[in-house]
Amino acid sequence: MKILPFIISSSVTVGLVLVLNTSLKINGVSAPPFGKFLSPQHGLWQNAENANADFSKSFSFPQLKGKVNVYLDDRLVPHVFAEQENDVYFAQGYLHAKFRLWQMELQTHAAAGRASEIIGEKALNHDREFRRLGMGYAAEVSLKEMEVDPVTKVSCDAYTAGVNAYIHTLTEAQLPIEYKLIGYQPEPWTNLKTALFLKYMSYDLAAHEDDIEMTNAKSYFSPADFNLLYPLKQDSLDPVIPKGTVYAAPKVIVKAPATADSIYFQNKDLLVMQEEKPDPENGSNNWVAAGSKTKSGAPILCNDPHLGLNLPSLWFEMQLSTPAFNVYGATFPGAPSVIIGFNDNVAWGVTNGGRDVRDYYEIKFKDDSRQEYWFDSAWKKTEFRIETIKIKNQPDYVDTVAYTVFGPVMYDKTFSGNRVTNNKYYAVRWKANDPSKELLAFNMLNHAKNYSEYLTAISNMHTPGQNFAFAAKNGDIAMRTQGEWPAKWKGQGDFVMPGTDSSYMWQGMIPQDENPFQYNPERGFVSSANQKPADSTYPYYLGRDYPPYRGLIINRKLAAMNAITPQDMMAMQTSNYDVFAEMARPVFLKNINENKLDESEKKYLGILKNWDLNNEVNATGPTVFFLLWNSFDSVVFNDEFKKAPAVIAHPFESSLLDGILRDSSYKFLDNVETTQKETLADDVTAAFKSTVHQLKTVESDGRLPWAKYKATRINHLTKLAPFSRMDLPVGGGGHCINATKEDHGPSWRMIVSLTAETQAWGVYPGGQSGNPGSRFYDNFIDQWAAGKYYPLWMMKAGEEKDSRVKWTMSFN
Repeated sequence: MKILPFIISSSVTVGLVLVLNTSLKINGVSAPPFGKFLSPQHGLWQNAENANADFSKSFSFPQLKGKVNVYLDDRLVPHVFAEQENDVYFAQGYLHAKFRLWQMELQTHAAAGRASEIIGEKALNHDREFRRLGMGYAAEVSLKEMEVDPVTKVSCDAYTAGVNAYIHTLTEAQLPIEYKLIGYQPEPWTNLKTALFLKYMSYDLAAHEDDIEMTNAKSYFSPADFNLLYPLKQDSLDPVIPKGTVYAAPKVIVKAPATADSIYFQNKDLLVMQEEKPDPENGSNNWVAAGSKTKSGAPILCNDPHLGLNLPSLWFEMQLSTPAFNVYGATFPGAPSVIIGFNDNVAWGVTNGGRDVRDYYEIKFKDDSRQEYWFDSAWKKTEFRIETIKIKNQPDYVDTVAYTVFGPVMYDKTFSGNRVTNNKYYAVRWKANDPSKELLAFNMLNHAKNYSEYLTAISNMHTPGQNFAFAAKNGDIAMRTQGEWPAKWKGQGDFVMPGTDSSYMWQGMIPQDENPFQYNPERGFVSSANQKPADSTYPYYLGRDYPPYRGLIINRKLAAMNAITPQDMMAMQTSNYDVFAEMARPVFLKNINENKLDESEKKYLGILKNWDLNNEVNATGPTVFFLLWNSFDSVVFNDEFKKAPAVIAHPFESSLLDGILRDSSYKFLDNVETTQKETLADDVTAAFKSTVHQLKTVESDGRLPWAKYKATRINHLTKLAPFSRMDLPVGGGGHCINATKEDHGPSWRMIVSLTAETQAWGVYPGGQSGNPGSRFYDNFIDQWAAGKYYPLWMMKAGEEKDSRVKWTMSFN
């Protein structure tokens, strides 16, 4: 009678052995055998960090030329003191790897088009697209340029040595949990990986374009309608460099080709293509109030870069101190130096420049072999780059990418990913594929002592172009829209261009001394928020679509403020006031016909009327307005776009708001599918009624308060919910200075008062450790969500016994 339990027991045991030693899949990605993953000796249990973990340790590394001491404070921020300058980068690499190795590897694998090696065939389209954009090629070209410069070469060598020093100490048990989840091992770091990481940032900040969508829009709409929907000017623009600035005549004269009107602007080809793109909302705020406007008499610099919100965070907070410089701020795990921060003399912050530096050209090959292409009335020989993509548990995939005078042929008959490219060939010209040495800009900023050295430093910043805010202890303030920007004729690069004629190529770069800038302006402040750099008097073409509203409210606030304190700047940086709603709501309230509303509709109208225009956590007005604007946009444009190509540019948000503020008979208000002529009041009322249906559902689900509706979250890079933070109580929104959205927003808030003894504050939505099992993994998030800051401690020699020092690492 005991045989049955024995059989059952044996079956369960065999089953468990099979399950625990069989690779499974998590979110479609092959995972290691669960037995190995759950092993007490080597598995996930080893990643649970003791709350009282001791990070103090002494090391001996033959690569060092002097002594390095690292003092970790109560937030796990390293204060690195090195006797020799390049040793500080060795320690930085070691610490980045210790706390963020998996993140560093994931990002550089993705940049190189090597994600398939880790997660399998599902990443193949991503890898092919990144390689065809030229990410690996661009990193190799930039690495050569970086290593020609002795400063960059030595700092990268030291940083790489530090990363590898940590990797070499790792045992299987110590591997970050993500390696165990997915089942792979770290590989040695190289200077090329640092270059790849920088190209990944160029992709994130300088790869967005709408050439294909705009080409379809140009083909679909009449020229008059196109210019109304996608105008060159915005009525609401308050540019980075103020209106009225006088610009010199351009040194580079660009001319549109004679065929532009007939071939380029009148081209009726329709393209159907949807590519992987960076977030178009990648932006930021930065500003500086001069001492004339502050209570202390010293400049105050503020910066909050807006990027995707992820765990681990993009940023890692550090102080680096050597005999040559002493700097504090946000660093990139994957690269040496401080990227945004301050030293003993100056502070700086950046926002994205936002200009279009990625254009497409249609290539005419002689035949499908792609050996020759037609260019300037002759067949030109093609160059090829063989891309071998390794795929986890699959044979390698070999992709042959054609290179032309414009750059790589990103789309051809062999590759469309999930897209359809109408069997034509499109090469991409991307500024990030040119040689560059952006890392030198940050190295020099870390050392900078004054305005002149700031200018010299940022002259090395080519792509991604940034708006660099600057302040110094001597009182100087400045803003420069820095980058190596193509000098374009009006409209160049807005649409796909012919690739058979050199006259459509970029004709030169805007000279560095003609980049728009301000230095100690009379108004007492500088600012940028991704709006257009300059007005139409600037002599070079700047493109069409820029977000104007954050810049508008920042400039309004700064102009009205005096005797400014750092606390004033904290309140401003976390302001949830919606200036877009301030402009649009009066139009809605004036045109909603209350006589056509029932009681439930009047209830929501009352919420809209009584809202104070602040997108606070528990406010319901922002939810009503947000849904109403989206409904209104649909009512206005859905009829015009009903028969449009599937991939087409949506009208700029500012086009609709400027249009109805300028003209209550705005052309697109009338529904072309009906015989009657709809008015602004008709459209607003119809949109409001449609919105109420949505609001009733939202309210019944308990999501009418703004934070619950917006549901801000910070995803782990694998999108695993247990490693993420969901439904955070955060206000703000895309048009607020606090530009926090669903999974995108201020990734690092910093305020620096350049008094005799620098005072600084900062916070980012994450934690210093990349280990989900550590108490330092997400411990900053609640402070960030509440709009609060930590004091940033610029530690001095002699403060080693300060109570804020919790652990000490010694590198000898």
